[in-house]
Amino acid sequence: MTTSSPAGSPSAGLRERKKAKTRAAIREAAMALFEQQGYGATTVEQIAEAAEVSPSTFFRYFPAKEDVVLTDDWDPLIVDVIRAQPPEVSAADALLAGIRTLIERATPQEWAAEHRRQQLFQATPELRARYVSQLTAAIEMFARVLAERAGRSEPDLASRAVAGAMIGVAMAVFPIEGGFVSVADYERFEEALRVVTREFGGR
Repeated sequence: MTTSSPAGSPSAGLRERKKAKTRAAIREAAMALFEQQGYGATTVEQIAEAAEVSPSTFFRYFPAKEDVVLTDDWDPLIVDVIRAQPPEVSAADALLAGIRTLIERATPQEWAAEHRRQQLFQATPELRARYVSQLTAAIEMFARVLAERAGRSEPDLASRAVAGAMIGVAMAVFPIEGGFVSVADYERFEEALRVVTREFGGR
């Protein structure tokens, strides 16, 4: 007889909350150390000690030190909103719905945390280099969810093109080379993506 709890049970919810709390504690400890003594001088062992977890626990939440800074917790929200859009909604409009939901749901505290994260990776050359490489992964992530909405098991040319256009517009609009990405920047991104979709037929 199993003693495990169903995914929707109160104990399952408690486990998820505990995991979220541990992850947040690790990230907060890491960010504080990065700001106090520099990213390069901070070790995973120091972060784990400050967060009162073991190094192995750190790696269960973040595959590498740089992931503490570069992991964008808002991407899963955008993906969930895209996935939830009705089939008749175009790929571009599904992406825009994800961005709009992000803007509407983010609290002042979440914007402040995002500002802090951006300041750190923009000021750290090795993190900025890794950030650029992550753009390819972002295209793949959004292409997969767009393909899924279209009933395809793998991204095709259309889904990759739309996802690539989204990332390209973001690079053109957001102040990647310095400065905080604000609510106004996201609104400019939405406007720019609509311009692109109008120019190329919307779908």
